Amino acid sequence: MSAAPKATTGTKATTATAATTDTVEDAVHRFIFEQLDIRGALVQLGPAWQEMQARRNYAAPVRELLGELAAVAAIIGSNLKTPGRITFQLQGHGPVAMLVMDCDQQLRMRGMARLRPDVREAAATALMSAGIHELLGDGQLALNLQTEQGAPYQSIVPLEGDTVGAVFEHYLTQSEQLPARLWLFANEHTACGLFLQKLPEVEARDHDGWARIETLAATVRDDELMLAPAALLGRLFADEDVRLFPPRPVTWHCPRDEEKVRDMLISLGQDELRAMLTDVEHISVDDEICGHEYRFGPELLDELFPPAGRVLH
Repeated sequence: MSAAPKATTGTKATTATAATTDTVEDAVHRFIFEQLDIRGALVQLGPAWQEMQARRNYAAPVRELLGELAAVAAIIGSNLKTPGRITFQLQGHGPVAMLVMDCDQQLRMRGMARLRPDVREAAATALMSAGIHELLGDGQLALNLQTEQGAPYQSIVPLEGDTVGAVFEHYLTQSEQLPARLWLFANEHTACGLFLQKLPEVEARDHDGWARIETLAATVRDDELMLAPAALLGRLFADEDVRLFPPRPVTWHCPRDEEKVRDMLISLGQDELRAMLTDVEHISVDDEICGHEYRFGPELLDELFPPAGRVLH
């Protein structure tokens, strides 16, 4: 994440009416404190988050972890300056094998949680009171950044912290040498997050600035994270000069891609596909992260490997 955003337009945060779960828009709202060297962002996901977890039947604690990860990914993804995609994986040896979330520069997101097979049936009841370490066990955070301009960047660190927010606070503080704070909330309807980052000139501008803003932000309640952005900032930082920038929309983006699946099947080779089809009527390919299923029958062999004399179109 880089320096404070520069913009020529913005809105002073003022008191406004609250947003409800029915009116939450999928967006990242960035802001700065005009008299302080502190920046922040508020992410609110509604329909995009609901689409991401539709038909997944996650147990509530798993869903909440994934929603909080979605909120963090949107905040960090909103700082990508060049075309690319950033992917986060929280993985470990607990009942939840992996949480995956990725986001591109256009804030198009996708993600999923994978449970270990032996806990899948019992997840809804056995995991109700579990925390991040009970769910993931002795795990790690992996970050992968792929841009169009160079080789991918990867960072792998232990899970330091008792919550998703604490894990990423530690990661951002260590990687950028700038203190950061996160307040996250997710349920079946919304995934929200408030982010603050202390930039280098805070003490020069106001010796108590960071401590004051951090203390005020820490009073936020989960339900307040769903307030209209100007309302929330006005409520938390009533005496501060806050500039709120225009929102950046977030979308759930997981279109079907049958051509990619067919290319993968071609790479297996004709003999292996033929052997597979002798045992089953259809080849089924699951796109786990997007939740799509692709099914192919025996006709697939002629389509992918046309007989001599026939050209594949």
